[in-house]
Amino acid sequence: MSVPSGAQDDDGIGELKLPGISSYATPHSDAQLAVPDGNVTLSAHLTEGGEDISRGMVWRVFRPEPDADGKLPLIASAQGGTTSFELEPGSYLVHASYGRAGATKRISVGRQPQRESFVLDAGGLKLDAVAVGGGRIPPAKLRFAIYEGDGDSPGERPLILPNVQPNTVVRLNSGTYHIVSTYGSVNAIIRSDIRVEAGKLTEATVEHHAAEVTLKLVREAGGEAIADTSWSVLNEAGEQVNESVGAFAPMVLADGDYTVIAKNRDRIYQTDFKVEPGRNREIEVVASEASAVDPEAAD
Repeated sequence: MSVPSGAQDDDGIGELKLPGISSYATPHSDAQLAVPDGNVTLSAHLTEGGEDISRGMVWRVFRPEPDADGKLPLIASAQGGTTSFELEPGSYLVHASYGRAGATKRISVGRQPQRESFVLDAGGLKLDAVAVGGGRIPPAKLRFAIYEGDGDSPGERPLILPNVQPNTVVRLNSGTYHIVSTYGSVNAIIRSDIRVEAGKLTEATVEHHAAEVTLKLVREAGGEAIADTSWSVLNEAGEQVNESVGAFAPMVLADGDYTVIAKNRDRIYQTDFKVEPGRNREIEVVASEASAVDPEAAD
């Protein structure tokens, strides 16, 4: 578990290497340690001076010294808003998480009740996408991925959260994030950098220059689709962007020029087509001599 961006850095915490959330030592008991004179109350705020977060928090208390396996022992945990623990006097590391936002702080517990406050410096991000002209995109065909904003290229940016559904509020530390919006599963992809501000909900909508097309092989224009057809779609550079098998080949494609190759039994047919942004349509490949391709030439 690395200290998230914006986390508090008291007493050199930034130099500590915390384990992943799945790598801490399992506590021996779910019960809190019953030491009446070691009570500590923990609260968290999105911004300095803000109201207490009343729900959605996850609190984890660790001993700061690794065990024999090199893991920080988990002493106690709780969910909700403001919470209290009864701990033996001593030093602890407390990690407070709110969605994907979080902060880590070293605390010292004595025999007198005390309060510790965490400032998460966090906000919310809500993402959506539309087709050109404001056309609605079915939510089931949209996904977002959130990456850290740092990195020379998208491939070097650490992934924070994949497969985010549209209009879902994601809690993040304040900062700039790289967002990848995918419409369908082929090549309709939009990338953008979005800044999240502490204490605010940032709503962002991107516009996809793409369209939904359905390919079908027919014996004559307007005819029935021929079953057991193999499909291959090439972009303008001749690169294959999608392949499938079936009477119909539905897909979402970015705007541009394409070539579709349809193979049925021992016959191959080829047609060029254009995808216009926001224009969903059926594209027929007519099984005629005009569209037929020599199988040896296709290979």
